Amino acid sequence: MSKRVKIILFIVFILAVLTALVYVKKQNSKPIKLFKTEKLSKDNIVNKVVATGKIIPKDEVEIKPQISGIIEKIYVKEGESIKNGDLIAKIKVVPNEQSLNTARGRINNAKIVLNNAKTSYDRTKELLDKGVISTQEFEQSELNYNQAKQSLNNANSDYSIIKKGSSGGSASANTNVRATVNGTILEIPVKEGDQVIESNNFNAGTSIARIADLKKMIFEGKVDEAEVGKLRLGMPLKIKLGAIQDKEFDANLKFIAPKGTEDQGAVQFKIEGDVNIGDSDSYVRAGYSANADIILEKKDSILVIKEALLQFDKKTEKPYVNVMIGEQDFERRDIETGISDGINVEVVKGLDIKDEIKVWNRLDKKKAKDDNEEDE
Repeated sequence: MSKRVKIILFIVFILAVLTALVYVKKQNSKPIKLFKTEKLSKDNIVNKVVATGKIIPKDEVEIKPQISGIIEKIYVKEGESIKNGDLIAKIKVVPNEQSLNTARGRINNAKIVLNNAKTSYDRTKELLDKGVISTQEFEQSELNYNQAKQSLNNANSDYSIIKKGSSGGSASANTNVRATVNGTILEIPVKEGDQVIESNNFNAGTSIARIADLKKMIFEGKVDEAEVGKLRLGMPLKIKLGAIQDKEFDANLKFIAPKGTEDQGAVQFKIEGDVNIGDSDSYVRAGYSANADIILEKKDSILVIKEALLQFDKKTEKPYVNVMIGEQDFERRDIETGISDGINVEVVKGLDIKDEIKVWNRLDKKKAKDDNEEDE
């Protein structure tokens, strides 16, 4: 190999080395991206309170018997629609032997008193016809006679009620249990052969059936004490049922409990809202679990950022963010915020939609280098 060729090869080698050194220096001088950034966006924000609860009938009626006895026949089933006056069940009266014996004794006593009053009445009438006694004495005797007849009638009626359940010829007035409202049979807690007790001043009585109109429902739920102060009667609610997916029902807040109850260390307040079932093709059953979204405030197409990007001044507690002004170069920018849903927050003043906001999770150098290589 000639001397000239060797010189040329040496020069080429030197140039290659210099080129490599320049490339390495250029790469090392490029700043490593240690912080990511995010831009603002236009979005809708809804500030709402979520209450958990269930759907229950607005009016639920318990049907109770007018007389004690045994269920002889049940004519309806749970889930069946029923009208006011429809027959639900029939009760067979089982009289108490002691009560029957007492009633018979009252009848016998009333007969004795009646016989004595009739004898006195006949005697005074005869004396009145002869002019021996005055009209006043006769009228008193007649009154006693009539009262004795009425007492016997009352004793017979009492006996009939104890034995048959009614003082008339038929016991159907009391032994037939009928619906008192229109609606749907929610529950029949008794069965044929069960003994039932009448409803009176001393006993609530046995419930034979529960009836409710399933087109008139209410949401019953609870909210935390931190949220209850934001609620007002008449606020709109959006009801979501766990059993009916992809469907919402409208409601209006109609009740906020004046007193809270403690539940697992937190104070909860009961709320209720009228639910508009309307002509929904979905069958809404009583007792469905439900969530109610109570909308406090709503804004559409506003400038928002993620709430996690906010920082707060230690002295003033006012929010600020770091805005990128150059390659990994940021400046503090005080901002004014508005409505928030806990994830996004409205930016009222201080930022533009083109600004890039610093994300406060610093990357380690190795990951940052890998990210830079991916970007290239």
